[in-house]
Amino acid sequence: MNFLTEIVAFVVAIGVLVVVHEFGHYSVARMCGVKVLRFSVGFGKPLVQWTSKKTGVEWTIASLPLGGYVKMLDERESEDGIPSEDLPRAFNRQSVFKRIAIVAAGPIANFLLAIALFSAVFAGGVTEPAAIVSAPAPDTAAARAGFEGGEQILSMRDASGGESHAIRSWSDLRWKLLDASFDHRQVVLTAKTHDGAYDFPVNVAGITDADAEQDFMDKLGFTPGGGTLTVAGIEAGSAAQKGGLAAGDKLRAIDGRPVDNATSFIDYVKGHGGKPVTLTVERGGKSDAITITPELKRDASSGKDIGRIGAALANQLPTVDVRYGPFESLRLGVNRTWDISTYSLRMFGRMITGEASLKNLSGPVTIADYAGKSARLGPTAFISFLALVSISLGVLNLLPIPVLDGGHLLYYLVEAVTGKAVSDRWQLVLQRAGLVCIVSLSMIALFNDFARLIRF
Repeated sequence: MNFLTEIVAFVVAIGVLVVVHEFGHYSVARMCGVKVLRFSVGFGKPLVQWTSKKTGVEWTIASLPLGGYVKMLDERESEDGIPSEDLPRAFNRQSVFKRIAIVAAGPIANFLLAIALFSAVFAGGVTEPAAIVSAPAPDTAAARAGFEGGEQILSMRDASGGESHAIRSWSDLRWKLLDASFDHRQVVLTAKTHDGAYDFPVNVAGITDADAEQDFMDKLGFTPGGGTLTVAGIEAGSAAQKGGLAAGDKLRAIDGRPVDNATSFIDYVKGHGGKPVTLTVERGGKSDAITITPELKRDASSGKDIGRIGAALANQLPTVDVRYGPFESLRLGVNRTWDISTYSLRMFGRMITGEASLKNLSGPVTIADYAGKSARLGPTAFISFLALVSISLGVLNLLPIPVLDGGHLLYYLVEAVTGKAVSDRWQLVLQRAGLVCIVSLSMIALFNDFARLIRF
C-alpha cells in the first residue's frame, strides 16, 4: 500500500510541476506571438492526444511522465520549410529579448507556484512543535550557549547586530539556524526561562556540509522538548520488562537528567548498553525510581553495538498553531522561496568546488519516497513538498548547462551583449557537453538513491 501511495504521489507531483513549468513557456510564447505546435506532458508514446480547434495546438499526455515539452514553430527544426505567412510567428524570428522571456518563463512559473503553495500553507495554518529546547547533549553549541532544557526560544538575531526575527515554531527555528550555519554566522537566541527572558549566544560555525546532510540540529544540540514521554508498550523478555517498566508509565528523568524528548532519551540509552541506568517514572500519580540495564544489540543500519531496553515510546510535544494573514503569508511565501532557491544554488556551487558532497544530489527514487511520505502526513506536508520540488526544478533549469533552459538563456545573453548569435557549430559542441553533464548528474543522483535504500 505504501508503494502504491508513493507511485501515485510521485506521478501527481511530477505531473503538476511539469504542467506548470511548460505552461510558463507556452503562455509567454503565445503572448509574444509565437506559434505553438504541441504541448506534451511526458515523453514517449502518446496515451491521449487531441488538437484544439481554437489555437491549433496539439495537446498530448505521453507514457513516460518524467518531464514534458512545448514545441514551437522554428525554421531550424522544419524539414519541409515554413509557409511565408507563418514566418513572423517562428521562434527563431523573434527578438532576443522575447526569446529570453519565453525560455525564462518555465523556471519563473515554478518559483511562482512555490510562492503560491507556501503562501497557502502559511495562510491556512499549520500545527507545529513549539520552539522549546530539550536538555542538550554535553559539548554541543546549545550546551555551551547555556541552554539547560525547557527554554522557549522567542527570537533570533545576528551576533554582529541587526534586526531581531521572531521564532514562532520549531520549524521556524530550524530554517533560521540552517541559514546561519550555512554562512557560518554566530547568532543570539532570546529565550524565555522560568525566571525571565535571556540571550543565548550560539556559535554555528562548526557545522559542516556533512552535518547538513543528516540533521544539523542534533549536531548543534537542539532537539524539541517540553513534552511528555510515555511508555506505549513493552517487549516480552526485554530489559524494560525485567526492570519493572510498564505501559502507561510517564518517563520524567534518566540518571537524573530531565526527559522531555524521545530522541534524547533513545540516544542516551543507546550509549549505555550493558550499563545500569536509573529511570524516574510517574505511575498512578506517584514518582518511582527503576533501574534497568540496556541490552547490547547490533544496529542493522550502523553495524555498531548499541543499548536497547525494548520499550515503545509515545512522545507528546507541545504544539503551536501558526497562521498568518494574506499579505504576511504572501511575504513569507516569497521569503521562503527565495531562501530555498539561494540555498540550493549555494549548495550546488559548493558541490562543484568540492566543498560539499555529491551525496546531496537526489534522483527520482528519493523524490518518490518523500512524495509518498508527505502524502501520508496530510495535505499541508504534501503541498510543502510540492513547493520544495518546484523550487528545485526551477533552480535546476536555470543552471547555465546547455540542453537546460539556463543554457539557452546563456546563448541569448551572449547574443544580446555581442549582437551576434552563438554559431551552430559551438551550440552543437556545447549541447553535447551539456548532455554529458546532465547524464553524469543523473547517474550520480540515481546512485545516491540506491545507496540510501541499501545503506552503503
